[in-house]
Amino acid sequence: MLLVSGGVALRAASVAPGPAVELPVPAPSGTVVRPTDAQAEVVVDVVGAVNAPGVVRLTEGSRVVDAIAAAGGAGPDAQLSALNLARLLVDGEQIVVPRPGEEAATASGQSGREELLDLNGADEAALDALPGIGPVLAGRIVAHREKGPFTSVDELADVAGIGPTLLERLRELVRV
Repeated sequence: MLLVSGGVALRAASVAPGPAVELPVPAPSGTVVRPTDAQAEVVVDVVGAVNAPGVVRLTEGSRVVDAIAAAGGAGPDAQLSALNLARLLVDGEQIVVPRPGEEAATASGQSGREELLDLNGADEAALDALPGIGPVLAGRIVAHREKGPFTSVDELADVAGIGPTLLERLRELVRV
């Protein structure tokens, strides 16, 4: 038995090791990872109540919360509840992080009371920025519009998933 064990140990010691495997090093938390050439990117301007306002580059598919983190995080007086932090970013947009008493801006950069979103001209990203509308409902609104343009805001009720409560919230934010 001792002879067999010694032979196995000798055999194991004489086998050449395989090539070294390089493991990826994770990026530290809170840093922006630059996209490779194969990945698309979005460039957005983050201003307002953030620690390091300015232009940031993120991978396509990033969300408002990622842009705020890339701008140094929200400031102590940031009113984050006024923003849809889960909304997908659109290249070239400006994210305004409001302070208490300030009005949040829409994806177009205008305050929601100054400019209403046109249901017949808005793309899915702009519709997704509306409160209560996610990517699925935005897609349904666009699909409904492809059958024919909206002639009134009330026609939003014909879109599956938009009930009377959501319609009332949207009525002040959209137009035809």
